[in-house]
Amino acid sequence: MPSLDQITAEQDQLIAQAIEKDGSRLRSYIRGRVVDQDSTEDILQEVFSELIEAYRLVKPIEQVSAWLFRVAKNRIIDSFRGRKLASLSQAAYGGEDDMAVPLEDLLPSPESSPEAAYARRVLLGELDEALAELPEEQRSVFIAHEWEGYTFKELAAETGVSVNTLLSRKRYAVLHLRQRLQSIYDEFVKK
Repeated sequence: MPSLDQITAEQDQLIAQAIEKDGSRLRSYIRGRVVDQDSTEDILQEVFSELIEAYRLVKPIEQVSAWLFRVAKNRIIDSFRGRKLASLSQAAYGGEDDMAVPLEDLLPSPESSPEAAYARRVLLGELDEALAELPEEQRSVFIAHEWEGYTFKELAAETGVSVNTLLSRKRYAVLHLRQRLQSIYDEFVKK
């Protein structure tokens, strides 16, 4: 029977191999979904911490790469959910027809019922998938402005891209998201 030191050394080797094999792809994956570089590194560290914890608790992970990316996706979603951002509370959706509604009001309240919590998770999951379909430039502008609360002026200063270009990218992102999410939204509204 292997000693505790041997088991720990084996685990350390498996962890190091996983980080070496998937670390850069995982960082790119996370960076493509969050704008802030610090958030990217924080999420990456959380994923690796969970990997270490899983190995230390002797939880077998059959497909480490798939597991890492699933954990990363969940951490990204958690980071978006955990923030109470001013931009989500602003009357910004439906503004063209003077019926603006805060995004937070469009999502079911997770406290109202288990069904509402489920619907919210589904809608946020669909939103995540729809965002992943966007070109990187559009996705990063949308996330930075809507979820992280950056102004276009701040984004322009940080990225070196003009405000008009950023506005255009966000407009295309919003058009895609509206089209992509309309059917799922209609489905939940009917219920």
